[in-house]
Amino acid sequence: MTAANLQRLFGLLLTMAGVSQLPPLLVAIIFNDASREPFLISACGEILIGLVLFLPVRHGPMELRVRDGFLVVVMAWLTIGIGGAVPLWLLKQPSISLVDGLFETMSALTTTGATVLTGLDTMPRGLLFHRAQLQWLGGIGIIVLAVAILPMLRIGGMQLYRAETPGPMKDSKLTPRITETAKALWLIYLALTAACALAYWLAGMGFFDAVTHAFTTVPIGGFSNYDTSMAHFGNPLIEMVAMLFMVIAGMNFALHFVAWRNASIQAYFQDAELRAYLGLLAFFILLTTLEILRLGVTPNIGDALRLGAFQTISTLTTTGYTTDSFYLWPGYLSSLFLILCLIGGCAGSTGGGMKVIRVMLLYKQMVREIKRLVHPNAVLAIKLGDRAVSDNVISAVWAFFFLYVASIVCIGMLLHASGLDPVTAFSATVACLTNLGPALGEAGPHYGTLGAFPKLLLTFAMLLGRLELFTLLVLFTPGFWKD
Repeated sequence: MTAANLQRLFGLLLTMAGVSQLPPLLVAIIFNDASREPFLISACGEILIGLVLFLPVRHGPMELRVRDGFLVVVMAWLTIGIGGAVPLWLLKQPSISLVDGLFETMSALTTTGATVLTGLDTMPRGLLFHRAQLQWLGGIGIIVLAVAILPMLRIGGMQLYRAETPGPMKDSKLTPRITETAKALWLIYLALTAACALAYWLAGMGFFDAVTHAFTTVPIGGFSNYDTSMAHFGNPLIEMVAMLFMVIAGMNFALHFVAWRNASIQAYFQDAELRAYLGLLAFFILLTTLEILRLGVTPNIGDALRLGAFQTISTLTTTGYTTDSFYLWPGYLSSLFLILCLIGGCAGSTGGGMKVIRVMLLYKQMVREIKRLVHPNAVLAIKLGDRAVSDNVISAVWAFFFLYVASIVCIGMLLHASGLDPVTAFSATVACLTNLGPALGEAGPHYGTLGAFPKLLLTFAMLLGRLELFTLLVLFTPGFWKD
């Protein structure tokens, strides 16, 4: 990629970062809170600098190679994330350091939901809306949004789509043109967000809370306007709405599109990954409920089911909402939730984790290898539904799994070496790499007490998990930078 093209992209991305701060600025003006000036200064400054960089080189062709798609995606996340941290840093009350601001905005943009902030109940509304909006933008991917509404870029959108979209099978498109695919995904995303906000409002939330929580539910982000998360409301109906939309958002958005286009729900019943996803939810809800009753967290069966269902759905989908301090629960429950978030939602969803389809393929490959010990000459195909999965996909899944485990070990050990206890170090690594958010140990209540180095390392883990490892790590290979 030429220097002029890099300048054009960076200028455009910085302008987008500034424009994204205009809605929080409007909210701050409406509620007359202390975040008005920081958002005004940050938005105007970033838009101005972005235009100064973009306008001189706006003309001319811009061709993308496959490798350039990875670079653009990482540039986008870093530019929007760092640009979004500026207004937090400029705030006088509460005082937020640049490292804390970067952690918070990258946690939002990657839909992780880990926070360094306390006293959210009294935070400026502009700041709360900014956090929620960043999660909403990051949910389905700012790159897909850019490809859908900014055809002026004149770049090959498929390279960007493949670099950004989660899941092991990235070459399938809902429509013949990638721009139409991106638009279809965002229309579904918008419709779900609007429906979620309306449902929250009808269930008893105020208008502002309904909108901001819809902005963090559909992208499976988990940021709340309150320190106690969903427990603040103490409303079973609100929790039911949250659970419903977390489950829906954890499904493959391609299924939602096919169901909408064909006006039929048949696609849901035919999808093997969805059946496994719903089966895992049902099994672990039952297991968690029974364990809550056995450990005496609550003696009431209804309350146990309510707690178990909410926390299981929130964790498996990697949303991160809580209705209780689960990190204080006895027994193996808290550890179980960390295992659940490693699985994550379906491929093509807004969830994090390894994705259900990868876990299915790993299991099927294990079964195949065991069968080969008994029948070494047999030809055994791995199938998802009626479709055979190629060995190339299986190899990619094994590579991803190895890299995922290696990342947890390496980042966890670095955090432990920095002074964190093992429980905090490794649970925070898993929580950030899977984009779950809530962790155990010192990071259970929030991440604010951690040092600057752990926060920066966990920020890297969030981005690494959101871009599914390879998209980010490929930039660190020497061959990537060779012509």
